[in-house]
Amino acid sequence: MQLEGRAREHVPALAGVLSVVSLALVFGAVLQLFPAGSIPRAPAWLIDAIPHVNALISLVAIGTITAGWRFIKRNEIAKHRASMLTSLVLFVTFLVLYLYKVTLLGPTPFPGPETVYRLVYLPLLAIHIGLAIVCVPLLYYVLLLALTRPVAELPNTPHRRVGRVAASLWLISFSLGVAVYAQLYLLY
Repeated sequence: MQLEGRAREHVPALAGVLSVVSLALVFGAVLQLFPAGSIPRAPAWLIDAIPHVNALISLVAIGTITAGWRFIKRNEIAKHRASMLTSLVLFVTFLVLYLYKVTLLGPTPFPGPETVYRLVYLPLLAIHIGLAIVCVPLLYYVLLLALTRPVAELPNTPHRRVGRVAASLWLISFSLGVAVYAQLYLLY
């Protein structure tokens, strides 16, 4: 049996394993479990640019996810697939840059007033992080379904139903990420 055939039979398990590995990397970086000296250090100007680049990536991803949703509603499957794969590449790029910065410097402290921190920033950040965590297994699941089956078989799978939820949460998470960025780097 080919790899695709094996993957096809174990999509939920593969999505689970990939989710655990991905989330372990994120939490490991945020909790400073990886030694900063274990990765090469880029120049300070490049590290300082990462949050701004990631905000731009997030805005573009919001556009590509929205476009992908519109394309599938019009039954433009090839365009939908291209949009969603572009969204995935943007997400992976965002994540690699974020993990790199956080591994080197740790999470960015909130520079604004304590009241805004407690009443606005923390709840917004918590929802953003919660949605991102929930999105990971959903995204892996719909991606693996799409990659292991012919397009004609996808309507007979949960791809459409789970994909709607995943795309909705993904859009909200990216949008909240931009709001977090604005509070950290633009407002305060």
